[in-house]
Amino acid sequence: MLRAVPRRTGRLARGLVRGGSLIGVLLLAAIGVAWWYSQPPRPDAFYDAPANIPSTPGALLRHEPFTRGLPAGTRAWRMLYTTTRSDGSPTLSGALVVSPAAGPPGPRPVIAWAHGTTGVAEGCAPSLLPDPYPFTGIVPALDGMAARGWVLVATDYPGLATEGPHEYLIGQGEAHAVLDAVRAAWQLPALPLDRRTVVWGHSQGGHAALWAGGIAEGYAPEIDLAGVAAMAPATHLTALVEADRDSPIRTMMSSYAMRAYSAVYPDVRFDEYVRPAARLLAHGMAARCLAAPGGYFSLYEARLLRRNIFGRSPGSGPLGTRFDANTPRLRIAAPLLIAQGDADDLVLPDVQDDYVAERCATGQALDYRVYADRDHLGLVAADSPLIADLVRWTGERLAGVSAAPGCHTTR
Repeated sequence: MLRAVPRRTGRLARGLVRGGSLIGVLLLAAIGVAWWYSQPPRPDAFYDAPANIPSTPGALLRHEPFTRGLPAGTRAWRMLYTTTRSDGSPTLSGALVVSPAAGPPGPRPVIAWAHGTTGVAEGCAPSLLPDPYPFTGIVPALDGMAARGWVLVATDYPGLATEGPHEYLIGQGEAHAVLDAVRAAWQLPALPLDRRTVVWGHSQGGHAALWAGGIAEGYAPEIDLAGVAAMAPATHLTALVEADRDSPIRTMMSSYAMRAYSAVYPDVRFDEYVRPAARLLAHGMAARCLAAPGGYFSLYEARLLRRNIFGRSPGSGPLGTRFDANTPRLRIAAPLLIAQGDADDLVLPDVQDDYVAERCATGQALDYRVYADRDHLGLVAADSPLIADLVRWTGERLAGVSAAPGCHTTR
């Protein structure tokens, strides 16, 4: 027989239910507010496309002064310029140009910076973020560039401030954007630039730098490419994505890659590779920027998945074929520096070792430097021993000092 519930106990139970409902409502509201603030910033009218995009790559369409987050002794502009997608179609990209504020008036050499992953959604461009990525210590030796008279030209890549898709880890499109930013910067009226250029890139940007080095002679022969420095570059893409080291960051990067490759390549279908339970969250992560606050929300979602997003091997079928085609294997005529941290758990050292060995076996001359106890971001941190090496190596290239022939590894 069921006992009647005492009136006082019943009131208490109903109160707890109502309280639980209120807590649930508040929790949902908090999640909604967090989701709202996690969305990418909206590009302003500066990045609007003209009615007809010029077909000539590297044309400067507009520019204006830029003032956020600059090192002392510098001045900067943001640019909108034309470039070319991997399929050869014209598109637009933004870029930032940072120059010494004073000094000799003569033409200055260029450091073409290819930034690491910031996301794949429109709104994730460094020139749009409240604290722009290139100016938060991610660019090695940025504070010292002005003293050396170097000018930084930092592409956003298409699709991050301009209409997408962003060609994330798709070599030709990234490389076009890097080289065309240099061409556009030459047209800034108040900034005389030398044709001497060294390309630097980290992570995704290292991938872009290697591709830029490989296509420069054919795509932009007017650029005097004095060197290419790729730091923790994404190289063997299939091996990096398939690596048995699940982590929230790796899950986010896989979501970015799936969004980009399925948008650019008709034969790559998102749902054929991403397991059903991960699809909604993978789409959500790919719609946000890596920087806070969006990155925090995506990290939470990545932890909910507990393992990678794939239900099918990313190295199989059309996706595997496309990853292989975007592994940077073109010969680079300019001196080449590849830097890697031996504690990197995102771009894995053994994968990089294999890539370097493969390139050396084909006759590619390069200088491979491995830094002890440096992880992915620690490699380019201000206290990294790479910084002094990179500045010295770049200075020698710009001065016309010949690089040592052959392949060399330093650990």
